[in-house]
Amino acid sequence: MALRHFGAAAAIALTVGLSASPALAVTEIQWWHAMTGANNDVIVKLATDFNASQSDYKVIPTYKGNYPDTMNAGIAAFRAGNAPHIMQVFEVGTATMMAATGAVKPVYKLMADAGEKFDPKIYLPAITGYYSTSKGEMLSFPFNSSSTVMWVNLDELKKANVEIPKTWPETFEAAKKLKAAGHDTCGFSGSWITWVNLEQLSAWHNVPLASKANGLDGFDTVLEFNGPLQVKHLETLVELQKTKTYDYAGRTNTGEGRFTSGECPIYLTSSAFFGNVKAQAKFNFTAVPMPYYPDVKGAPQNSIIGGASLWVMGGKSAEEYKGVAKFLTFLSDTDRQVYIHKASGYLPITKAAYAKAKEEGFYKDQPYLETPLLELTNKEPTENSCGLRLGNMVQLRDVWSEEIEQALAGKKTAKQALDAAVERGNTMLRQFEKTAVK
Repeated sequence: MALRHFGAAAAIALTVGLSASPALAVTEIQWWHAMTGANNDVIVKLATDFNASQSDYKVIPTYKGNYPDTMNAGIAAFRAGNAPHIMQVFEVGTATMMAATGAVKPVYKLMADAGEKFDPKIYLPAITGYYSTSKGEMLSFPFNSSSTVMWVNLDELKKANVEIPKTWPETFEAAKKLKAAGHDTCGFSGSWITWVNLEQLSAWHNVPLASKANGLDGFDTVLEFNGPLQVKHLETLVELQKTKTYDYAGRTNTGEGRFTSGECPIYLTSSAFFGNVKAQAKFNFTAVPMPYYPDVKGAPQNSIIGGASLWVMGGKSAEEYKGVAKFLTFLSDTDRQVYIHKASGYLPITKAAYAKAKEEGFYKDQPYLETPLLELTNKEPTENSCGLRLGNMVQLRDVWSEEIEQALAGKKTAKQALDAAVERGNTMLRQFEKTAVK
């Protein structure tokens, strides 16, 4: 049909040309992601550079909405028989992805089947542990990782003659002094209430959030975060809330503007907050490690990650998987990991990339960008600090937040709130276990 639009000579020439130089088939690799703005630019560049590096495969990145939207779209597409090859899924979606029968191909199997050189030991264990089995088998490929840090308004601390705190007791005292110095509505605060004050708190002090290595060793995990450490911590927050020495800023990161505006001079949230701080803060700032309780033996341990990883979807051909495996090898290149780290502010995932960034002096002028890496690599991860793998994690966090809010409002004691959060959460985990793949 198309040849009708050509003259006879042109049509013959085209036919001869095609016969003489048959076009090589390029295998397309669909990559669905949730990155916007500058981070979307990074994804586009990575795909473009990979496509230019060889001629057998073409990675096509597509933005599919926020993290939950992207995961839901991918699972729906798999059921309809047209899933992407690669899907970016936030870390709390790990258990859900594992439980999607046949929907994923584990990365360690992908690399072995494709004959691609792959050594999980080259990656930072505190990052890969979140996405691996207890045997160290990587299920998904870490992509954009962050951790919790404590952001500090250096100018306000200097005015109040306050040293940067290292422990929780020091943080509480610093917040009291800052409040007395004029911060009437907020001595300190933070975002992601359960991530910071349950999940990270537990890992940082090497106490369990849940049994079975926080769910990494099985879906029959039981929540255990109503222990003495977590109860004492919430009790203190409840007490400080009464005077606004601590002031609750919500379940997600919507309260982060309270730091950049100068209202809250100490603020715990993700290291990925860096871009907004740099763009909006009109004061000198830094980010330091999370505080710890010095009376807890061995603390601090190591932090756990936030962010997302790349899952390889099931049901594709061997040739397609070979292309995906080559792309993951491409992403693991040391120079490429350093580029991703510098361009996005997210963490390098390999030991070599972290070492190279240090050698290049990247952290001399911006030491706060190394803080999450120092936390993640503070000690070798334990079964309490490798990460967590709990089903229906988004819904679980809502339940935990509800109960914490009850305590902060004075409607329950800290112990009552955490006991209820554990009980309600365990009911949800048992429901998930019934539908999960054993």
